[in-house]
Amino acid sequence: MAFTRILIAVDTSEIGVHAALVGLELASALGAKVAFIHVIGPALSDDAWMAVSSLELTLPPDYEIAQVLKSLRGRVPIPKDATEFAPVGDPVESIVGAARGWPADLIVIGSHGRDGLGRVLLGSVAEGVARHAPCPVLVVRK
Repeated sequence: MAFTRILIAVDTSEIGVHAALVGLELASALGAKVAFIHVIGPALSDDAWMAVSSLELTLPPDYEIAQVLKSLRGRVPIPKDATEFAPVGDPVESIVGAARGWPADLIVIGSHGRDGLGRVLLGSVAEGVARHAPCPVLVVRK
């Protein structure tokens, strides 16, 4: 199987940045096209109040991915023709949907490596993506 289209899930966490670097190195070695996805989770729910500044509420969703990619540019060259997705919603559904729609041959995603109670309470985006993805998933750990 040839990996010609690699979807890289990015965020500002240490493991998210590391996964992006691994994905970019792999894409460079394979001559693959790259797309980045940064999912913005819903900020408010019916049963929870969160302190959110008015600036955060007015920023477009693609602002966050631009900030994440800006932080990566100092570490590794990002292809100028890279596609960017910044959906708002459930991370697993959004990443799997982007992989289907783009369409990706491989998804690269970081995992914090939680297990036990932490995994039960917080869930695992990487695990959910691996279960439902239409293509292979490379899970990068610390």
